[in-house]
Amino acid sequence: MNIKQAKEYIKHSVKLYLKKDEFGEYRVPVVRQRPIFLLGAPGLGKTAVMEQIAQELGIALVSYSMTHHTRQSALGLPFITQKSYGGREYSVSEYTMSEIIASVYDTMEASGIREGILFLDEINCVSETLAPSMLQFLQYKVFGRHKVPDGWVIVTAGNPPEYNKSVREFDVVTLDRLKILEVEPDYRVWKEYASDRHLHSAIVNYLDLKKDHFYCMEMTARGRSYVTARGWEDLSQILTLYEEEQMPVDESLVGQYLRNEKVVKEFTAYYDLYNKYKRDYRIEEILAGKPSEQAVARAREAAFDERLSLLGMLLDRVQADMKDVMEQGAYLSDLRAPLKAVKAQAEGARAEQVIALLERQAQGRQKLLDSLQTAGALSDADRKKHRLVLRFLEESRKELYVGDLADGAAAFRFLKERYDGQVARLKRETEETKGRLHALFSFVEEAFAEGNEMLVLVTELTVNSFSAQFIAAFGSEDYQRHNKELMLSERSRDIQAQIAALEL
Repeated sequence: MNIKQAKEYIKHSVKLYLKKDEFGEYRVPVVRQRPIFLLGAPGLGKTAVMEQIAQELGIALVSYSMTHHTRQSALGLPFITQKSYGGREYSVSEYTMSEIIASVYDTMEASGIREGILFLDEINCVSETLAPSMLQFLQYKVFGRHKVPDGWVIVTAGNPPEYNKSVREFDVVTLDRLKILEVEPDYRVWKEYASDRHLHSAIVNYLDLKKDHFYCMEMTARGRSYVTARGWEDLSQILTLYEEEQMPVDESLVGQYLRNEKVVKEFTAYYDLYNKYKRDYRIEEILAGKPSEQAVARAREAAFDERLSLLGMLLDRVQADMKDVMEQGAYLSDLRAPLKAVKAQAEGARAEQVIALLERQAQGRQKLLDSLQTAGALSDADRKKHRLVLRFLEESRKELYVGDLADGAAAFRFLKERYDGQVARLKRETEETKGRLHALFSFVEEAFAEGNEMLVLVTELTVNSFSAQFIAAFGSEDYQRHNKELMLSERSRDIQAQIAALEL
């Protein structure tokens, strides 16, 4: 299965394991809650999937890599205590709490979230001294003498032996106590993730053309050669930063993330070509609805690879704008609650009392943010939203503090004007983004006519979560029209194929 399918299986299992009956008992007894074992090649995003599941279910996440643990850190250290048996005193060995179990309790204490996932990576690479204890842990959720708290589901992960020399193959007794999910690389699934995370369009465009370069692992005369999904994502981030600082990108940089000589050479060459296309076509002019005649003519005559790269650049720019609009909209919507709380008490209050109200709202928001971060249950989008709300509250409080407002009502009017100003700016940005989307459709219609590029455009807008949300919220006549035409065309082809199959 691919990582997306594995995520759904794990999410469903966790939900069922945490389901309770009318007496508050878990429907699946703890002893029957088989740990999940995610088996797959390195760099597929197993850890990222666990973070997403915790965020979506609103539960905590504690992650550990088992290769970093000795028997003492996992099971606890021995100490001597005195006990009385039959009237006589004896020295008895006991063990401190496992570092791993203690981390679960620490997370519950700090976040206030009582249920979660304990994710143990590289479980099949434990040290020789720790290996005998793993069977007991997988069956009874016990490290040493200390048990994983009820309400915590164990998910483990590991690499197949061909990827890691340290792998210890589990025996049948151990395997029979696990739910095993074997995961394979799948570019189609990763592309959805890359689109939502807004990874560098040069990487996505290149992999659209060279799908076999997405993930590869082989032995060469120089040793192991590999390219992983993690490598592409890390390269995306560094490319963006290099471009911001106008630093040159060469094979040496790319080779730090992709450990395959052929892929490094071909991607670096494509990246240079990608930047040349960006300069030659003048992307901003196209999205402003003013493409040059030369750009339209060149696109019309271009090979499919060049067309796909150009479309990718245009889409990347528009989808980045859509992402910003949707994130700003989520932040402003979330900001209403604390502002309403302030408004309810501002009438008849003094300005300094409104300042104190803002401070309490900011403290409450910071506490929520810290709790979710501690629990590992905070997505990047939610983290950004909470920080934007915090910034508004803190900046407003500082401006009110140095201002000279008569009373609480005047102070709240200042807050409302500030909020309304951001809403007005968001409306302008929304209209500008809709204009760029219309310009994109117009260019594709003019340059590519009946080519497959329109199908690619509509499909990409549909599968990307931010563009799909933007179009659902604000509409797009171009999208609706072409989507309908393409659906009718697809339906017509299906009918023709069915008729042909009947051999009439």
